[in-house]
Amino acid sequence: MRKAALHNLGCKVNAYETEAMGELLSEAGYELVPFEEKADVYVINTCSVTNIADRKSRQMLHRAKKRNPQAVVVAVGCYVQAAGEELRKDPAVDLIVGNNKKRELPGILEDYFAGRKAEQGEYLIDIGKAKEYEELKIKSVAEHTRAFVKIQDGCNQFCSYCIIPYTRGRVRSRAPQEIIEEARGLVSQGYKEIVLTGIHLSSYGVDFCEEHRETLLGLMGKLDQLPGLKRLRLGSLEPRIITEDFVKTLAGLETICPHFHLSLQSGCDQVLKRMNRHYTTEEYEEGCRILRKWFAEPAITTDIIVGFPQETEEEFEETLRFAEKIGFYEMHVFKYSRRAGTKAAGMSGQVEEAVKAARSDRLLQTEAGLSLAYRKRFLGQEKEVLMEEKTVIDGREYLMGHTREYVKAAMAWNHGKKGQMVRGILREMISDEVLLLEEKIV
Repeated sequence: MRKAALHNLGCKVNAYETEAMGELLSEAGYELVPFEEKADVYVINTCSVTNIADRKSRQMLHRAKKRNPQAVVVAVGCYVQAAGEELRKDPAVDLIVGNNKKRELPGILEDYFAGRKAEQGEYLIDIGKAKEYEELKIKSVAEHTRAFVKIQDGCNQFCSYCIIPYTRGRVRSRAPQEIIEEARGLVSQGYKEIVLTGIHLSSYGVDFCEEHRETLLGLMGKLDQLPGLKRLRLGSLEPRIITEDFVKTLAGLETICPHFHLSLQSGCDQVLKRMNRHYTTEEYEEGCRILRKWFAEPAITTDIIVGFPQETEEEFEETLRFAEKIGFYEMHVFKYSRRAGTKAAGMSGQVEEAVKAARSDRLLQTEAGLSLAYRKRFLGQEKEVLMEEKTVIDGREYLMGHTREYVKAAMAWNHGKKGQMVRGILREMISDEVLLLEEKIV
């Protein structure tokens, strides 16, 4: 029996696809082993969202070949789409498999081992012309409380800093029934929470023909009816999807978690325009107002890029003030990374790295204060927590999980078990990130 090891780089979509490829290989007779062990096949699901991601992808490919020079090293995913010509010349890489070809991996390997070696690049398509959703699915994941389900691929937005539309192609949506069946199977395996994920989740269904039209909202309504599903959570959303009707309908779903990740990128309208983001800060703020109208204390999280080309100190200060005004639960802060192949890479006024670092530090400091203030608002409230893992805080063992708002809460280690839904009062902060739960098992 051949051994296969997989390594994932990048986003939740990549993580889902890596799990799915692992299941395909296991069903094909491979023994899955940790990436640190010696294997016959190494599969690296690469990322290309930044130059740093490119470099990490190359490093992992070379690390695999160094671990076992006789192994077949397979480069899969977004970096493959962005740098196929470069990888063809890399002696550490034996096979390159692009996006929309991952489900063919067992057959590709079978041909390789049988001596039917294809030309490098045969499994690399023009992703921009792909119209079919690549049907990958999972039956189980390592974590037995929360499962990610991919429902969509590709993006039509073409933000000026982003390479993803060129590595993932245009929007392609997964058939609703396939999603529902996968979710039903996961729930039957004991998963209580499902997170819907995709490259541009808000675009789900736009590519369907009129007679088979489905929307993200309609899909969620169907998933909400699944027996045994306790929680339904959304991945990153486009701010423009947040309308009164959309949120009102969401609020009527029993399983919906009031945790919304609305990608902002900048709190300055001039910067948003240069980024080719299709909303204004006024529209973004209105979306947050609507969410807070229909949900009590919803968690609103976001992504922000600092040091975008031509960003002045005054424009950064606008972003800082806007973040404070919105009062985010969490902000994922990124220093702008120049990415070859994007419009922003050729813009004048590239910001110095030292300036980016200073702005990132200031925004992260603001984020820490906002996040702590948000968590403290739950002190004294009764909340439901899905217990997920063991943790140690100040030398004491706890069982920790998340509320529906994705706030961390913990109780004494010997008072519960993983996968249990616990309701209780959040009594005190036992760290800057974790609240103590005085439990009442439900």
